[in-house]
Amino acid sequence: MNSPTEPASAILDDFDSRPGSATSLIRTVLGAYVRDLGGWVAIADFVELMHAVGIPSESTRIAVARLKKKGVLRPLTRDGRSGYEVTEQAEAMFRRGDPRIFGFRQMADSDPWRLISFTIPESQRAVRHQLRRRLGWIGCGTVSPGLWIAPEYLAREVDDIVAALGLSEYVTTFVSTSVFVPDSMGDAATRWWDLDGIAARHRDFLDRHRAALSAAEEVSPRDAFVRFVPLLDEWRIIPYIDPGLPAGMLPGAWPGADSVRLFASARDRYLDGSRDWVRSVQSRLPV
Repeated sequence: MNSPTEPASAILDDFDSRPGSATSLIRTVLGAYVRDLGGWVAIADFVELMHAVGIPSESTRIAVARLKKKGVLRPLTRDGRSGYEVTEQAEAMFRRGDPRIFGFRQMADSDPWRLISFTIPESQRAVRHQLRRRLGWIGCGTVSPGLWIAPEYLAREVDDIVAALGLSEYVTTFVSTSVFVPDSMGDAATRWWDLDGIAARHRDFLDRHRAALSAAEEVSPRDAFVRFVPLLDEWRIIPYIDPGLPAGMLPGAWPGADSVRLFASARDRYLDGSRDWVRSVQSRLPV
């Protein structure tokens, strides 16, 4: 049985892995590619895939063992080949993430807000910390320690976190079409979200990948995988910490729109070809 502070679904919705690390890259490949294979991959093939993006075989095996312990993977032998399959809980996690990662959500000025109010006993301090941490990771803003705010389209994710942590009796949420602040909504957004930190993530992403995408040359399916996996691994965190606030609440020269366009261009250029290469590795058929 999971402890109150570590429900399975909360563990799986985990963003602690540093982008570019073996564990983070493996989660990215599982979500974007292994699921495309039906959710199972032979470990020998998986080692080859990860080696293509610079992860040594031993690091892959260690990271896979960690993800097995977390409930993301389970061992399964098929046709005499040792491998792993994505668990049902992990599949649910990846499915929740797909719309965010591959289709960035942007709030309009007239869209409603979801307010999240909670008072949690001091005896449950650890789980209260988990709630705040999880709300922050999905893009909610902090109005005060016990009052958070998010675009209404995040309501389902908020509900899932609250239920997973067993805190439903302590949390009340409200839908609001109007929010009144003493200054401006732009000033309020700066208080409620770490806009500087979010903007820095967008700018770092642009700086790291814009030049590589400016060239229009054709690449092989393997090269498409090598180029897209690190880019996707860095990108997939951004749509979580950035809630997609309306333009009127954002500082001038906000880099988010350029960042979204760059990712969309990379997705359209590389994803299909890279999946072709991954399928060829599994089937051992030439591409």
